[in-house]
Amino acid sequence: MWPPAHRWSPGALPVALIAVAYLSLCACGSGNTGTPISPVSPNSTNTLRRGIGGEPATLDPALATDSFSFEVIRDTYEGLTTESADGLVIPGAAASWVISESGTTYEFKLRPNLRWSNGARLNAADFVRAWQRVVDPHIGSPVADALLPIAGASEIIAGRLPPSALGATAVAGDSLVVRLKEPTPYFLQLLTHTALFPIYSQASAEAHSSANWVSNGPYKLRAWVPGESITLTKNPRYWNEHSVQIPNITYVVVADENAELRQYLAGQIDVTESVPSNSLSTIKSQRPKELYVKPFLGTAYYALNLNKIEFRDNRLLRKALAMAIDRKLLATRVLNFGQKPSYGFVPPGTWNYTPQHWSWSAMDDGERIAEARRLYRQAGYSSNHPLRIRMLINSNALIRAAALATASMWKSALGVRTIIIEQENRVFLQSRRDPTLWDVARLGWTADYDDASDFLDIFRSGSPNNDARYSSGKFDDLMNEAARTADPTKRRTILERAERQMLSDYPVIPIYSYVSKRLVKPNVGGVHQTNMDRLYSKYLFFKSQKP
Repeated sequence: MWPPAHRWSPGALPVALIAVAYLSLCACGSGNTGTPISPVSPNSTNTLRRGIGGEPATLDPALATDSFSFEVIRDTYEGLTTESADGLVIPGAAASWVISESGTTYEFKLRPNLRWSNGARLNAADFVRAWQRVVDPHIGSPVADALLPIAGASEIIAGRLPPSALGATAVAGDSLVVRLKEPTPYFLQLLTHTALFPIYSQASAEAHSSANWVSNGPYKLRAWVPGESITLTKNPRYWNEHSVQIPNITYVVVADENAELRQYLAGQIDVTESVPSNSLSTIKSQRPKELYVKPFLGTAYYALNLNKIEFRDNRLLRKALAMAIDRKLLATRVLNFGQKPSYGFVPPGTWNYTPQHWSWSAMDDGERIAEARRLYRQAGYSSNHPLRIRMLINSNALIRAAALATASMWKSALGVRTIIIEQENRVFLQSRRDPTLWDVARLGWTADYDDASDFLDIFRSGSPNNDARYSSGKFDDLMNEAARTADPTKRRTILERAERQMLSDYPVIPIYSYVSKRLVKPNVGGVHQTNMDRLYSKYLFFKSQKP
Protein backbone atom coordinates (compact mmCIF):
# COMPACT_ATOMS: atom_id res chain seq x y z
CA MET A 1 0.00 0.00 0.00
CA TRP A 2 1.28 3.31 -0.95
CA PRO A 3 1.20 6.93 0.22
CA PRO A 4 -0.39 9.69 -1.91
CA ALA A 5 0.83 9.97 -5.45
CA HIS A 6 2.16 12.64 -7.74
CA ARG A 7 1.41 12.13 -11.44
CA TRP A 8 4.32 12.07 -13.82
CA SER A 9 4.29 10.57 -17.27
CA PRO A 10 5.82 7.07 -17.08
CA GLY A 11 9.37 7.06 -18.29
CA ALA A 12 13.02 6.83 -17.52
CA LEU A 13 15.24 9.23 -15.66
CA PRO A 14 18.93 9.44 -16.53
CA VAL A 15 21.37 8.76 -13.73
CA ALA A 16 22.69 12.32 -13.93
CA LEU A 17 19.21 13.65 -13.18
CA ILE A 18 18.92 11.16 -10.35
CA ALA A 19 22.09 12.42 -8.70
CA VAL A 20 21.15 16.09 -9.06
CA ALA A 21 17.65 15.50 -7.72
CA TYR A 22 19.01 13.54 -4.78
CA LEU A 23 21.44 16.27 -3.81
CA SER A 24 18.70 18.87 -4.10
CA LEU A 25 16.45 16.83 -1.84
CA CYS A 26 19.15 16.51 0.76
CA ALA A 27 19.57 20.28 0.73
CA CYS A 28 15.91 21.21 1.11
CA GLY A 29 14.08 18.19 2.53
CA SER A 30 13.06 20.00 5.70
CA GLY A 31 12.69 23.47 4.25
CA ASN A 32 9.79 25.87 3.98
CA THR A 33 7.75 25.93 0.78
CA GLY A 34 7.39 29.67 1.09
CA THR A 35 3.62 29.41 0.70
CA PRO A 36 1.83 31.55 3.29
CA ILE A 37 -0.80 29.73 5.29
CA SER A 38 -3.87 31.89 5.52
CA PRO A 39 -7.18 31.24 7.25
CA VAL A 40 -10.08 29.85 5.21
CA SER A 41 -13.79 29.62 5.76
CA PRO A 42 -15.06 26.34 7.26
CA ASN A 43 -16.92 23.73 5.23
CA SER A 44 -20.67 23.20 5.50
CA THR A 45 -21.96 20.45 7.75
CA ASN A 46 -23.29 18.38 4.83
CA THR A 47 -20.14 17.07 3.18
CA LEU A 48 -16.71 16.08 4.44
CA ARG A 49 -14.03 16.29 1.78
CA ARG A 50 -11.19 13.79 2.21
CA GLY A 51 -8.08 13.75 0.08
CA ILE A 52 -7.13 10.42 -1.47
CA GLY A 53 -3.80 10.04 -3.20
CA GLY A 54 -4.82 7.86 -6.12
CA GLU A 55 -7.68 6.28 -8.00
CA PRO A 56 -9.03 3.17 -6.22
CA ALA A 57 -8.49 0.16 -8.47
CA THR A 58 -11.85 -1.36 -7.48
CA LEU A 59 -14.58 -1.31 -4.84
CA ASP A 60 -14.96 -5.09 -5.01
CA PRO A 61 -13.80 -6.46 -1.62
CA ALA A 62 -12.57 -9.67 -3.26
CA LEU A 63 -10.28 -7.89 -5.70
CA ALA A 64 -8.95 -4.83 -3.83
CA THR A 65 -5.28 -4.81 -2.86
CA ASP A 66 -4.37 -1.11 -2.68
CA SER A 67 -4.80 1.30 0.21
CA PHE A 68 -6.94 3.70 -1.84
CA SER A 69 -9.50 0.98 -2.53
CA PHE A 70 -9.42 -0.19 1.09
CA GLU A 71 -10.15 3.32 2.33
CA VAL A 72 -13.40 3.62 0.38
CA ILE A 73 -14.46 -0.01 0.87
CA ARG A 74 -14.23 0.34 4.66
CA ASP A 75 -16.71 3.22 4.42
CA THR A 76 -19.15 1.33 2.20
CA TYR A 77 -18.99 -2.20 3.63
CA GLU A 78 -18.81 -3.83 7.04
CA GLY A 79 -17.66 -7.27 8.15
CA LEU A 80 -18.76 -9.45 11.03
CA THR A 81 -16.48 -7.39 13.25
CA THR A 82 -15.36 -3.80 12.88
CA GLU A 83 -13.10 -1.43 14.79
CA SER A 84 -13.76 1.34 17.24
CA ALA A 85 -12.40 4.78 16.43
CA ASP A 86 -9.25 3.98 18.40
CA GLY A 87 -8.70 0.58 16.75
CA LEU A 88 -10.27 -1.93 19.13
CA VAL A 89 -12.15 -4.87 17.60
CA ILE A 90 -15.89 -4.56 18.27
CA PRO A 91 -19.06 -6.22 16.90
CA GLY A 92 -20.01 -5.18 13.38
CA ALA A 93 -22.61 -7.03 11.34
CA ALA A 94 -22.40 -9.75 14.00
CA ALA A 95 -24.06 -8.85 17.29
CA SER A 96 -22.22 -11.56 19.23
CA TRP A 97 -20.18 -14.73 18.90
CA VAL A 98 -19.20 -17.85 20.81
CA ILE A 99 -15.75 -19.44 20.55
CA SER A 100 -15.24 -23.16 21.26
CA GLU A 101 -12.83 -24.29 23.95
CA SER A 102 -10.46 -25.53 21.25
CA GLY A 103 -10.39 -22.06 19.68
CA THR A 104 -11.15 -23.51 16.26
CA THR A 105 -14.91 -22.97 15.95
CA TYR A 106 -16.67 -19.60 15.98
CA GLU A 107 -20.43 -19.18 15.89
CA PHE A 108 -21.57 -15.68 14.94
CA LYS A 109 -25.05 -14.33 15.54
CA LEU A 110 -25.91 -11.60 13.06
CA ARG A 111 -27.76 -8.47 14.08
CA PRO A 112 -31.50 -8.64 13.50
CA ASN A 113 -32.90 -7.12 10.32
CA LEU A 114 -29.58 -6.42 8.59
CA ARG A 115 -30.17 -4.86 5.18
CA TRP A 116 -28.25 -4.12 2.02
CA SER A 117 -28.27 -0.54 0.78
CA ASN A 118 -30.99 -1.47 -1.74
CA GLY A 119 -33.27 -2.77 1.03
CA ALA A 120 -32.70 -6.49 0.45
CA ARG A 121 -32.22 -8.70 3.50
CA LEU A 122 -28.60 -9.48 4.41
CA ASN A 123 -28.06 -12.91 5.92
CA ALA A 124 -25.34 -15.37 6.87
CA ALA A 125 -25.36 -16.96 3.42
CA ASP A 126 -24.13 -13.67 1.94
CA PHE A 127 -20.95 -13.96 3.99
CA VAL A 128 -20.47 -17.62 3.02
CA ARG A 129 -20.96 -16.82 -0.65
CA ALA A 130 -18.53 -13.90 -0.50
CA TRP A 131 -15.83 -15.95 1.20
CA GLN A 132 -16.22 -18.85 -1.20
CA ARG A 133 -15.80 -16.40 -4.06
CA VAL A 134 -12.56 -15.05 -2.58
CA VAL A 135 -10.91 -18.49 -2.35
CA ASP A 136 -12.27 -19.72 -5.69
CA PRO A 137 -9.18 -20.17 -7.93
CA HIS A 138 -11.29 -19.26 -10.97
CA ILE A 139 -11.74 -15.76 -9.48
CA GLY A 140 -8.04 -15.43 -8.73
CA SER A 141 -8.54 -13.07 -5.81
CA PRO A 142 -5.25 -11.37 -4.84
CA VAL A 143 -6.40 -11.33 -1.20
CA ALA A 144 -7.34 -15.01 -0.95
CA ASP A 145 -4.51 -15.60 1.54
CA ALA A 146 -6.46 -13.60 4.12
CA LEU A 147 -8.80 -16.60 4.48
CA LEU A 148 -6.04 -19.19 5.01
CA PRO A 149 -6.90 -19.73 8.71
CA ILE A 150 -10.34 -21.08 7.68
CA ALA A 151 -10.56 -24.84 7.22
CA GLY A 152 -10.29 -25.90 3.60
CA ALA A 153 -9.11 -22.50 2.30
CA SER A 154 -5.59 -23.53 1.27
CA GLU A 155 -6.86 -26.65 -0.52
CA ILE A 156 -9.53 -24.65 -2.36
CA ILE A 157 -7.07 -21.96 -3.44
CA ALA A 158 -4.79 -24.71 -4.76
CA GLY A 159 -7.67 -26.23 -6.71
CA ARG A 160 -7.82 -29.48 -4.73
CA LEU A 161 -11.26 -28.83 -3.21
CA PRO A 162 -14.37 -26.97 -4.45
CA PRO A 163 -15.23 -23.56 -2.88
CA SER A 164 -18.21 -25.22 -1.14
CA ALA A 165 -15.72 -27.11 1.06
CA LEU A 166 -14.74 -23.91 2.89
CA GLY A 167 -15.27 -24.16 6.64
CA ALA A 168 -18.02 -21.53 6.78
CA THR A 169 -21.66 -22.55 7.06
CA ALA A 170 -24.88 -20.58 7.32
CA VAL A 171 -26.87 -22.72 9.77
CA ALA A 172 -29.73 -20.23 9.79
CA GLY A 173 -30.46 -16.87 8.23
CA ASP A 174 -28.75 -15.08 11.09
CA SER A 175 -26.20 -17.66 12.28
CA LEU A 176 -22.78 -18.36 10.78
CA VAL A 177 -20.41 -21.11 11.93
CA VAL A 178 -16.74 -20.85 10.99
CA ARG A 179 -14.25 -23.70 11.43
CA LEU A 180 -10.54 -22.85 11.57
CA LYS A 181 -7.62 -25.15 10.77
CA GLU A 182 -5.83 -24.14 13.95
CA PRO A 183 -6.49 -21.69 16.79
CA THR A 184 -5.96 -18.19 15.38
CA PRO A 185 -5.65 -15.54 18.10
CA TYR A 186 -6.07 -12.66 15.64
CA PHE A 187 -9.12 -14.08 13.82
CA LEU A 188 -11.61 -11.51 15.15
CA GLN A 189 -9.38 -8.71 13.93
CA LEU A 190 -8.83 -10.51 10.63
CA LEU A 191 -12.58 -10.25 10.04
CA THR A 192 -12.14 -6.47 9.68
CA HIS A 193 -10.10 -7.13 6.51
CA THR A 194 -12.01 -6.14 3.38
CA ALA A 195 -11.49 -9.63 1.91
CA LEU A 196 -13.95 -11.00 4.48
CA PHE A 197 -16.71 -8.49 3.84
CA PRO A 198 -20.01 -9.78 2.40
CA ILE A 199 -21.16 -9.26 -1.18
CA TYR A 200 -24.67 -8.69 -2.47
CA SER A 201 -26.24 -12.04 -3.39
CA GLN A 202 -27.16 -10.83 -6.87
CA ALA A 203 -23.64 -9.86 -7.87
CA SER A 204 -24.73 -8.44 -11.19
CA ALA A 205 -24.64 -5.25 -13.20
CA GLU A 206 -26.92 -3.67 -10.60
CA ALA A 207 -24.48 -4.46 -7.81
CA HIS A 208 -21.40 -3.43 -9.73
CA SER A 209 -22.30 -0.23 -11.53
CA SER A 210 -21.25 3.03 -9.91
CA ALA A 211 -24.84 4.29 -9.92
CA ASN A 212 -26.30 1.27 -8.13
CA TRP A 213 -23.47 -0.26 -6.16
CA VAL A 214 -25.00 -2.36 -3.39
CA SER A 215 -23.15 -2.50 -0.07
CA ASN A 216 -23.88 -2.86 3.64
CA GLY A 217 -21.75 -0.22 5.34
CA PRO A 218 -22.42 3.19 6.88
CA TYR A 219 -22.17 4.86 3.47
CA LYS A 220 -23.17 3.93 -0.06
CA LEU A 221 -21.72 4.97 -3.36
CA ARG A 222 -23.49 7.93 -4.97
CA ALA A 223 -21.12 8.98 -7.74
CA TRP A 224 -17.65 8.19 -9.10
CA VAL A 225 -15.97 10.60 -11.49
CA PRO A 226 -12.76 8.85 -12.59
CA GLY A 227 -9.66 10.83 -11.77
CA GLU A 228 -11.61 13.45 -9.85
CA SER A 229 -13.77 12.28 -6.95
CA ILE A 230 -15.80 9.55 -5.29
CA THR A 231 -18.91 10.70 -3.45
CA LEU A 232 -20.59 8.63 -0.75
CA THR A 233 -23.87 9.32 0.97
CA LYS A 234 -25.14 8.05 4.28
CA ASN A 235 -26.76 4.61 4.04
CA PRO A 236 -30.19 4.83 5.74
CA ARG A 237 -30.34 1.01 5.93
CA TYR A 238 -27.11 0.63 7.89
CA TRP A 239 -27.92 -0.98 11.25
CA ASN A 240 -26.23 1.84 13.18
CA GLU A 241 -27.08 4.72 10.84
CA HIS A 242 -28.23 6.98 13.67
CA SER A 243 -24.62 7.21 14.92
CA VAL A 244 -23.25 8.37 11.54
CA GLN A 245 -22.91 12.14 11.84
CA ILE A 246 -21.81 13.41 8.42
CA PRO A 247 -24.36 12.95 5.60
CA ASN A 248 -21.91 12.94 2.67
CA ILE A 249 -18.27 12.06 2.11
CA THR A 250 -16.40 13.17 -1.00
CA TYR A 251 -13.02 11.60 -1.66
CA VAL A 252 -11.08 14.10 -3.73
CA VAL A 253 -8.51 12.33 -5.90
CA VAL A 254 -5.30 14.37 -5.63
CA ALA A 255 -2.23 12.56 -6.88
CA ASP A 256 0.22 15.22 -5.70
CA GLU A 257 0.88 15.91 -2.02
CA ASN A 258 1.67 19.56 -2.71
CA ALA A 259 -1.53 20.00 -4.71
CA GLU A 260 -3.45 18.36 -1.87
CA LEU A 261 -1.89 20.80 0.58
CA ARG A 262 -2.85 23.74 -1.62
CA GLN A 263 -6.45 22.53 -1.76
CA TYR A 264 -6.47 22.08 2.01
CA LEU A 265 -5.18 25.62 2.55
CA ALA A 266 -7.78 26.93 0.10
CA GLY A 267 -10.57 25.27 2.05
CA GLN A 268 -11.32 22.68 -0.65
CA ILE A 269 -10.29 19.63 1.45
CA ASP A 270 -11.06 19.02 5.12
CA VAL A 271 -8.85 15.99 5.80
CA THR A 272 -5.68 15.23 3.84
CA GLU A 273 -4.27 11.79 3.30
CA SER A 274 -0.69 12.97 3.58
CA VAL A 275 1.55 15.99 4.05
CA PRO A 276 4.54 16.91 1.86
CA SER A 277 7.85 16.70 3.69
CA ASN A 278 9.06 20.09 2.47
CA SER A 279 6.13 21.81 4.20
CA LEU A 280 6.64 20.25 7.61
CA SER A 281 8.39 23.14 9.30
CA THR A 282 5.83 25.68 8.04
CA ILE A 283 2.90 23.57 9.18
CA LYS A 284 4.45 22.86 12.57
CA SER A 285 4.97 26.54 13.22
CA GLN A 286 1.69 27.86 11.82
CA ARG A 287 -0.87 25.04 12.18
CA PRO A 288 0.47 22.63 14.80
CA LYS A 289 -2.99 21.67 16.11
CA GLU A 290 -4.11 20.56 12.65
CA LEU A 291 -1.17 18.20 12.10
CA TYR A 292 -1.56 14.52 13.07
CA VAL A 293 1.60 12.38 12.90
CA LYS A 294 2.02 8.87 14.29
CA PRO A 295 3.89 5.66 13.37
CA PHE A 296 1.76 2.73 12.26
CA LEU A 297 2.31 -0.89 11.29
CA GLY A 298 3.74 -0.77 7.80
CA THR A 299 6.99 -1.31 5.93
CA ALA A 300 8.21 0.29 2.71
CA TYR A 301 10.51 -1.96 0.72
CA TYR A 302 12.07 -2.77 -2.63
CA ALA A 303 11.17 -6.15 -4.10
CA LEU A 304 13.91 -7.76 -6.17
CA ASN A 305 12.58 -9.65 -9.18
CA LEU A 306 13.95 -13.15 -8.68
CA ASN A 307 12.86 -14.05 -12.21
CA LYS A 308 15.68 -11.77 -13.37
CA ILE A 309 18.71 -13.98 -13.97
CA GLU A 310 21.07 -11.45 -12.38
CA PHE A 311 19.16 -11.68 -9.09
CA ARG A 312 17.85 -15.24 -9.10
CA ASP A 313 21.11 -17.05 -8.36
CA ASN A 314 23.16 -14.22 -6.93
CA ARG A 315 22.47 -13.70 -3.23
CA LEU A 316 25.72 -11.71 -2.88
CA LEU A 317 24.44 -9.13 -5.36
CA ARG A 318 21.11 -8.83 -3.56
CA LYS A 319 22.90 -8.36 -0.25
CA ALA A 320 25.23 -5.73 -1.73
CA LEU A 321 22.23 -3.68 -2.91
CA ALA A 322 20.65 -3.91 0.55
CA MET A 323 23.83 -2.79 2.28
CA ALA A 324 24.52 0.14 -0.06
CA ILE A 325 21.39 2.06 1.02
CA ASP A 326 21.93 4.67 3.75
CA ARG A 327 18.59 4.36 5.52
CA LYS A 328 19.47 6.85 8.23
CA LEU A 329 20.10 9.53 5.62
CA LEU A 330 16.81 8.67 3.92
CA ALA A 331 14.94 8.98 7.22
CA THR A 332 16.48 12.29 8.28
CA ARG A 333 17.00 14.15 5.01
CA VAL A 334 14.41 12.80 2.57
CA LEU A 335 11.46 11.37 4.51
CA ASN A 336 11.50 13.88 7.37
CA PHE A 337 8.40 12.80 9.35
CA GLY A 338 9.96 10.44 11.85
CA GLN A 339 10.02 7.32 9.68
CA LYS A 340 12.45 4.80 11.17
CA PRO A 341 15.07 2.95 9.11
CA SER A 342 14.10 -0.68 8.52
CA TYR A 343 16.61 -3.52 8.52
CA GLY A 344 13.90 -6.16 8.90
CA PHE A 345 10.41 -6.61 7.53
CA VAL A 346 8.00 -6.94 10.47
CA PRO A 347 7.69 -3.41 11.93
CA PRO A 348 8.25 -2.42 15.56
CA GLY A 349 5.12 -2.45 17.71
CA THR A 350 3.68 -5.63 16.20
CA TRP A 351 1.82 -7.68 18.82
CA ASN A 352 3.76 -10.49 20.54
CA TYR A 353 6.85 -10.10 18.40
CA THR A 354 10.49 -9.06 18.62
CA PRO A 355 11.59 -7.27 15.44
CA GLN A 356 14.36 -9.05 13.54
CA HIS A 357 17.10 -7.31 11.57
CA TRP A 358 20.21 -7.90 9.52
CA SER A 359 23.31 -8.28 11.68
CA TRP A 360 25.27 -5.75 9.61
CA SER A 361 22.84 -2.96 10.56
CA ALA A 362 25.18 -2.06 13.44
CA MET A 363 28.13 -1.37 11.11
CA ASP A 364 29.40 2.16 10.72
CA ASP A 365 28.87 3.71 7.28
CA GLY A 366 32.43 3.22 6.04
CA GLU A 367 32.53 -0.43 7.00
CA ARG A 368 29.06 -1.05 5.53
CA ILE A 369 29.89 0.50 2.15
CA ALA A 370 33.24 -1.30 1.98
CA GLU A 371 31.51 -4.63 2.54
CA ALA A 372 28.82 -3.82 -0.03
CA ARG A 373 31.53 -3.06 -2.61
CA ARG A 374 33.35 -6.29 -1.81
CA LEU A 375 30.15 -8.31 -2.27
CA TYR A 376 29.35 -6.44 -5.51
CA ARG A 377 32.76 -7.35 -6.97
CA GLN A 378 32.46 -10.92 -5.73
CA ALA A 379 29.05 -11.12 -7.41
CA GLY A 380 30.73 -10.39 -10.74
CA TYR A 381 30.18 -6.64 -11.21
CA SER A 382 32.48 -3.66 -11.47
CA SER A 383 32.71 -0.14 -12.90
CA ASN A 384 33.51 -1.72 -16.26
CA HIS A 385 30.64 -4.18 -15.93
CA PRO A 386 27.95 -2.38 -13.91
CA LEU A 387 24.58 -3.77 -12.96
CA ARG A 388 21.73 -2.15 -14.91
CA ILE A 389 18.25 -2.24 -13.42
CA ARG A 390 14.76 -0.86 -14.00
CA MET A 391 13.03 0.39 -10.88
CA LEU A 392 9.22 0.55 -10.97
CA ILE A 393 7.45 3.02 -8.66
CA ASN A 394 3.95 4.43 -8.37
CA SER A 395 3.52 8.18 -8.83
CA ASN A 396 4.18 9.83 -5.49
CA ALA A 397 6.45 12.67 -4.48
CA LEU A 398 7.88 10.95 -1.40
CA ILE A 399 8.32 7.59 -3.12
CA ARG A 400 10.03 9.34 -6.02
CA ALA A 401 12.37 11.23 -3.67
CA ALA A 402 13.38 8.03 -1.87
CA ALA A 403 13.84 6.21 -5.19
CA LEU A 404 16.05 8.98 -6.57
CA ALA A 405 18.12 8.94 -3.40
CA THR A 406 18.41 5.14 -3.47
CA ALA A 407 19.48 5.13 -7.11
CA SER A 408 22.11 7.76 -6.32
CA MET A 409 23.41 5.70 -3.39
CA TRP A 410 23.65 2.58 -5.57
CA LYS A 411 25.47 4.61 -8.23
CA SER A 412 28.00 6.24 -5.89
CA ALA A 413 28.67 3.17 -3.74
CA LEU A 414 28.59 0.42 -6.38
CA GLY A 415 28.30 1.92 -9.85
CA VAL A 416 24.80 0.54 -10.46
CA ARG A 417 22.89 2.20 -13.34
CA THR A 418 19.20 2.65 -12.53
CA ILE A 419 16.31 3.64 -14.76
CA ILE A 420 13.25 4.76 -12.78
CA ILE A 421 9.85 4.03 -14.31
CA GLU A 422 7.07 6.01 -12.63
CA GLN A 423 3.43 5.13 -13.30
CA GLU A 424 -0.01 6.31 -12.24
CA ASN A 425 -1.38 4.08 -9.49
CA ARG A 426 -3.82 2.00 -11.53
CA VAL A 427 -1.22 1.30 -14.20
CA PHE A 428 1.38 0.55 -11.52
CA LEU A 429 -0.89 -2.01 -9.87
CA GLN A 430 -1.04 -3.92 -13.15
CA SER A 431 2.66 -3.54 -13.95
CA ARG A 432 3.83 -4.83 -10.57
CA ARG A 433 2.17 -8.17 -11.41
CA ASP A 434 4.20 -8.50 -14.62
CA PRO A 435 7.84 -9.42 -13.82
CA THR A 436 8.93 -8.70 -17.40
CA LEU A 437 8.41 -4.97 -16.83
CA TRP A 438 10.74 -4.37 -13.88
CA ASP A 439 13.78 -5.56 -11.98
CA VAL A 440 13.15 -3.71 -8.71
CA ALA A 441 9.74 -2.50 -7.54
CA ARG A 442 9.07 -0.10 -4.70
CA LEU A 443 6.25 -1.61 -2.67
CA GLY A 444 4.74 -1.26 0.77
CA TRP A 445 2.88 -3.55 3.13
CA THR A 446 0.64 -2.28 5.91
CA ALA A 447 -1.03 -4.43 8.53
CA ASP A 448 -4.36 -6.05 7.78
CA TYR A 449 -4.29 -7.39 11.32
CA ASP A 450 -1.85 -6.91 14.19
CA ASP A 451 0.24 -10.07 13.90
CA ALA A 452 3.66 -10.85 12.44
CA SER A 453 2.16 -13.54 10.19
CA ASP A 454 0.36 -10.83 8.22
CA PHE A 455 3.73 -9.45 7.11
CA LEU A 456 5.44 -12.80 6.61
CA ASP A 457 2.69 -14.71 4.83
CA ILE A 458 3.25 -12.66 1.68
CA PHE A 459 6.59 -14.46 1.21
CA ARG A 460 5.06 -17.93 1.04
CA SER A 461 5.71 -19.70 -2.24
CA GLY A 462 2.86 -18.89 -4.60
CA SER A 463 1.36 -16.07 -2.52
CA PRO A 464 -0.38 -13.57 -4.84
CA ASN A 465 1.40 -10.78 -2.94
CA ASN A 466 4.84 -12.35 -3.35
CA ASP A 467 5.98 -9.93 -6.06
CA ALA A 468 9.63 -10.93 -5.68
CA ARG A 469 8.72 -14.55 -6.59
CA TYR A 470 10.57 -15.75 -3.50
CA SER A 471 10.35 -19.48 -2.83
CA SER A 472 12.00 -21.20 0.13
CA GLY A 473 11.05 -24.61 1.48
CA LYS A 474 12.64 -23.75 4.84
CA PHE A 475 10.62 -20.55 5.12
CA ASP A 476 7.36 -22.24 4.08
CA ASP A 477 7.91 -25.05 6.60
CA LEU A 478 8.44 -22.55 9.42
CA MET A 479 5.31 -20.61 8.47
CA ASN A 480 3.29 -23.83 8.38
CA GLU A 481 4.70 -24.82 11.76
CA ALA A 482 3.76 -21.43 13.21
CA ALA A 483 0.23 -21.82 11.86
CA ARG A 484 -0.10 -25.14 13.71
CA THR A 485 1.26 -23.76 16.99
CA ALA A 486 -1.28 -22.54 19.54
CA ASP A 487 1.16 -21.50 22.28
CA PRO A 488 1.83 -17.75 21.65
CA THR A 489 5.40 -17.84 22.98
CA LYS A 490 6.43 -20.82 20.86
CA ARG A 491 4.63 -19.39 17.85
CA ARG A 492 6.47 -16.07 18.20
CA THR A 493 9.83 -17.88 18.25
CA ILE A 494 8.95 -19.78 15.07
CA LEU A 495 7.82 -16.63 13.27
CA GLU A 496 11.04 -14.88 14.26
CA ARG A 497 13.03 -17.79 12.80
CA ALA A 498 10.99 -17.53 9.62
CA GLU A 499 11.75 -13.84 9.25
CA ARG A 500 15.46 -14.44 9.82
CA GLN A 501 15.40 -17.11 7.12
CA MET A 502 13.71 -14.77 4.64
CA LEU A 503 16.02 -11.87 5.46
CA SER A 504 19.10 -14.07 4.95
CA ASP A 505 17.91 -14.81 1.40
CA TYR A 506 17.46 -11.11 0.48
CA PRO A 507 14.39 -11.35 -1.78
CA VAL A 508 13.38 -7.83 -0.66
CA ILE A 509 15.09 -4.78 0.78
CA PRO A 510 13.14 -3.11 3.62
CA ILE A 511 13.90 0.61 3.80
CA TYR A 512 11.69 2.33 6.39
CA SER A 513 8.64 1.93 8.60
CA TYR A 514 5.53 3.98 7.92
CA VAL A 515 4.26 7.11 9.61
CA SER A 516 0.71 8.45 9.27
CA LYS A 517 0.64 12.18 8.58
CA ARG A 518 -2.54 14.15 8.00
CA LEU A 519 -3.90 17.64 8.21
CA VAL A 520 -7.39 17.98 9.69
CA LYS A 521 -9.46 21.15 9.80
CA PRO A 522 -10.15 22.44 13.32
CA ASN A 523 -13.91 22.01 12.90
CA VAL A 524 -13.58 18.24 12.26
CA GLY A 525 -13.75 15.94 15.28
CA GLY A 526 -13.49 12.21 15.90
CA VAL A 527 -9.99 11.78 14.47
CA HIS A 528 -8.04 8.95 16.09
CA GLN A 529 -4.72 7.57 14.87
CA THR A 530 -4.56 3.79 15.24
CA ASN A 531 -1.63 1.42 14.87
CA MET A 532 -3.07 0.36 11.50
CA ASP A 533 -3.85 3.90 10.28
CA ARG A 534 -7.54 3.31 9.63
CA LEU A 535 -9.66 6.43 9.69
CA TYR A 536 -13.33 5.48 9.35
CA SER A 537 -15.59 8.28 8.12
CA LYS A 538 -18.44 6.94 10.29
CA TYR A 539 -16.65 8.21 13.43
CA LEU A 540 -15.97 11.73 12.14
CA PHE A 541 -18.18 14.73 12.81
CA PHE A 542 -18.25 18.47 12.41
CA LYS A 543 -17.86 20.04 15.81
CA SER A 544 -20.74 22.36 15.11
CA GLN A 545 -22.97 19.28 15.13
CA LYS A 546 -22.14 18.54 18.75
CA PRO A 547 -24.03 20.35 21.51
